[in-house]
Amino acid sequence: MKTIYALTFYLVLVSNIRSEGSAATGTESLGARLSLGRVTSAVLANNPAIQQAFRKWNAAKARVTQQAAWDDLKISGNSRVARFVDVAPNSFTDQIASIEQVVPLTGKNLVRARVAAADAVVAFEQARREQLDVLAQARASYFRLANANAQLELNRRNLTSLRQLAEVSRSRYEVGKANVADALAAELEASKLLEAEQDIVRNISAEQSQLNVLMNRDAFAPLGQPEQTSVASLGTSMKTLRARMLANRPELKIAQAKIDMEKSRLDLSRRDWIPDPAIKVEAQRYNESRQAASELAAGLSFTVPWINPGKYSAAVREAKENLAAAEKESERVNAESLGALRDALQKVHTARHHLELFGDKLVPQARQAFEANQFAYETGKASFLEWITAQRNLRDLEAMGQQHGADYYAALAELEAVVGSDLNLFPSATTEKTK
Repeated sequence: MKTIYALTFYLVLVSNIRSEGSAATGTESLGARLSLGRVTSAVLANNPAIQQAFRKWNAAKARVTQQAAWDDLKISGNSRVARFVDVAPNSFTDQIASIEQVVPLTGKNLVRARVAAADAVVAFEQARREQLDVLAQARASYFRLANANAQLELNRRNLTSLRQLAEVSRSRYEVGKANVADALAAELEASKLLEAEQDIVRNISAEQSQLNVLMNRDAFAPLGQPEQTSVASLGTSMKTLRARMLANRPELKIAQAKIDMEKSRLDLSRRDWIPDPAIKVEAQRYNESRQAASELAAGLSFTVPWINPGKYSAAVREAKENLAAAEKESERVNAESLGALRDALQKVHTARHHLELFGDKLVPQARQAFEANQFAYETGKASFLEWITAQRNLRDLEAMGQQHGADYYAALAELEAVVGSDLNLFPSATTEKTK
């Protein structure tokens, strides 16, 4: 019954999830600006992998009713076609009609229904894993797209700055205060930025295609620029995250459902020693009889499994071994899940450390160094090489800082997928619709 109750709970849960995603935009235009909430809605409502997984769950649920049902009623009839000897009236049967029904007194059908219910729980958790993974992919792709757009804007700002450097170098060269190598070096750096811009544009195209595919849209459909997304900081302790993961991670629930399934199969193998009786009612009509039924008989039949003990003993041993294997699988999944949680947490903490280091120290320091070198160059106290090196350092650190921001948000999305629960870090579709 525990499995049946769990299945009922999952029915209510998934109906809420699917109703939340029902307002998604699908293949329609997402507008000039792209928001994470709208992407989430579109993925929940339209992603084929998620829909496929939930269809499989619906199919698995239908098997519960099938397995709980009784065997079909059996009806048979016989009639004389020809008789080649003379017989006395009412001495032989001309027609026979019978009805036979196997009565599941042992409850094997209910045990098979429990097996099917546990299998449906497995299908649901697999669908939930698919949903978590697709959402994590969509969120990570969204942040990579936002990062690529920011990198493109940063690259163009740096290109403008380099062209200004080249112009200053030309002016100084014309008055004899610099050589032509300075201007050529600035032009070379600008050409490198133009080349890097093509790689950034390719990354933007790749992430747009990825998002369109995840939302089940045409890969060539246009997508707007990602909006600034407010992401909550991770304030949950490791102990709380561990408890939530053990309670919600699909792989752990699948492992437990498989244990329940094997327990039911062990119960079924033991019940196979006891046959279910088949009750039969038979009506006979004699030759030359004017009555519809000359005789009515009732009978009882059942199989005899006890004369083949090796077969049923082997089935019990098989079920026990499968149960032991399922329990070991649960131990393995539990250990792997804890390892995945530790790795995901470390990834989040490392990315956050990099983000804070670049945002609070490295980038501001590099900007100050660049401005100081620029002033020194303009006043003739620093060489052009020192100036352009400071500009390159600032450019690289700003780009790395942007990348660490995308890595941090992607790590948070991955952490949610590992835990198997909404940590309230990202804006949901419901929150955005009520704005």
